[in-house]
Amino acid sequence: MKKSILSLVFVFMLFSCKTTVKVGEKKPLCEVLLQQNDGGGNINFYEILTEPKEIKMLQNDDKLKRKISTDDLQQSNFVILNMGEKPTGGYTITVDSVIETDTNIVIKVKEINPEPGAMLTQNITYPYTVLKVNSKKPINVQ
Repeated sequence: MKKSILSLVFVFMLFSCKTTVKVGEKKPLCEVLLQQNDGGGNINFYEILTEPKEIKMLQNDDKLKRKISTDDLQQSNFVILNMGEKPTGGYTITVDSVIETDTNIVIKVKEINPEPGAMLTQNITYPYTVLKVNSKKPINVQ
């Protein structure tokens, strides 16, 4: 009798537990997918990728292919921020702020230079950052 009561209690507890599922969890507006000190373009420029064919090129990169889903081709835009050629390490290009308006997305870029007197690698670098914007609105980079 005790075993059957314990079994019933166990079965009741097992089926009364529920898994928490976050339905409708909102993605952040902008995500930094990759930020590196080397590997970017020779000049300072920003590139906005909106077309699925352009975005598919990012999926060929070993560092990005697992970070970009097939849904992103239709639902997201991507931005590549290039800081250009720098004489040493210690330079970074990143996002200062992202603001969504009724008509577009405004991304403010921040370029970080090394502190004077800092010990740095003595080689030419090409800092860059790749962003995923979870919106298909037009993007304005400042």
